[in-house]
Amino acid sequence: RMAARSAARELALLEEHSATVVRGQQADIVPLEQVAVGDRLRVVTGARVPVDGTLATVQATTDRSFLTGESDAVIHGEGDRLNAGEVNLGAPFDMIATAVGQDTTLRRMAAMVEQAENARNSYTTLADRAARLYAPVVHILAAAAFVVWWVISGDLRYALNIAIAVLIITCPCALGLAVPAVSTAAIGKLYELGFLVTSGSALERIAETSEVVFDKTGTLTLPQMEFDLSTLSDTDRAVLRGLAAQSNHPVSRSIVAALADVAAAQIDDVTETPGAGVAGQWHGMTVRLGRGDWVGGQGRGLTLALGDRRVALRQTETLREGAVTALSGLTARGMHVTLLSGDDKAKVAAVADHLSISDHHGEMSPDDKHAYVTERADRILMVGDGLNDTAALAAAHASIAPSTALDASRNAADVLVLRDGFNDLPKVVEISRKFTRLCQQNFAIAGMYNLIAIPVALLGFATPMLAALAMSASSLTVLINALRVRRIS
Repeated sequence: RMAARSAARELALLEEHSATVVRGQQADIVPLEQVAVGDRLRVVTGARVPVDGTLATVQATTDRSFLTGESDAVIHGEGDRLNAGEVNLGAPFDMIATAVGQDTTLRRMAAMVEQAENARNSYTTLADRAARLYAPVVHILAAAAFVVWWVISGDLRYALNIAIAVLIITCPCALGLAVPAVSTAAIGKLYELGFLVTSGSALERIAETSEVVFDKTGTLTLPQMEFDLSTLSDTDRAVLRGLAAQSNHPVSRSIVAALADVAAAQIDDVTETPGAGVAGQWHGMTVRLGRGDWVGGQGRGLTLALGDRRVALRQTETLREGAVTALSGLTARGMHVTLLSGDDKAKVAAVADHLSISDHHGEMSPDDKHAYVTERADRILMVGDGLNDTAALAAAHASIAPSTALDASRNAADVLVLRDGFNDLPKVVEISRKFTRLCQQNFAIAGMYNLIAIPVALLGFATPMLAALAMSASSLTVLINALRVRRIS
């Protein structure tokens, strides 16, 4: 429940604490709780949308990747829906509030996260279930042995020794170590492989899953883009870098990084059209970088225009290191792989085809992801990083997040990936399954020991010293068996 409160708190931190309310010619900054449905609000460049609403100006460009997973900036027209938490990438715009307080997108997501985490925290581990029965049974047996032998022998000291021997020989040390010993060894092994387990019941729950659901943007793919620039001349590259350097758009920053060794051309009279691209003058020629239909070409793909010449720039997302290895390893271990993303369906399909994922879904909202996971919650292992994944991470039977994930997503996850690559991700499932098998074996060892030792003690054939030796031997056996989980390499 601490994780649930923490994740919900992180979601709340993404919400603005105040908003600019426009009344006639007057614009006043007021606390967010004073904003009402129907108020006209102004959102400046770089600020987050404070509440849900509709756009009241002609056009706006926002970044909603943290909310939906869409990797591209979103262009809105007048009347389009805006969600609390989106970031204004363009000029200031006005909006009309349609949902405030607990009804906003962020607040509803926080509520879903808390509800899902509270449900997961009711999960009881094997050790807890066994301990509920074991402790009272042991004390009842010892008390019964004392009474019976006192009645039979009439010797209080003899009856007390037998009762003490029963208590010692049935001491739940082996049972108490059955899970913690394996858990400690398994968690230590996972840490060596670059995974931090944050939940006590995570390994047991991961072992019970049969389907792994991946987010795309930020999870299987990284934020930076790769561009095919092989068809560009040296002049084209210089102009491209010169135009890209004039914009702070994520795609422009990726281009500048890709052309780090290229000297930028001097571009004059630069203008940027939010959501469309950058234009300027180079040696008396109009040059543009942006959407194909905006620069005079076709489609919405990234295009460079030099006068009347158009050069399409094919871009592909960068796969996270080890993504292919991870997916093949999970499939080999019998896990069904599904890809859910808020990004464009065509982009999701392209990544899915490259990774041979047959079950993929694009344009999924946070609610859609949460609903998908909830329907199959008893068998889902969710892997995601964004705010749009937080509710699904919390609702899944078990969940994993990269260390680069948002704080809310990390708090909702059971396991954090400390390294950049996913190469060893299948070993989390393998070690979790090994953990469960070894725990069950340890329970069996403890059970067999008690089936033999308890009758011996009850019949009076074990002194307290012999009982202590037998109990120690059972504990050592359990510990040695637990260390077998470290053999996975």
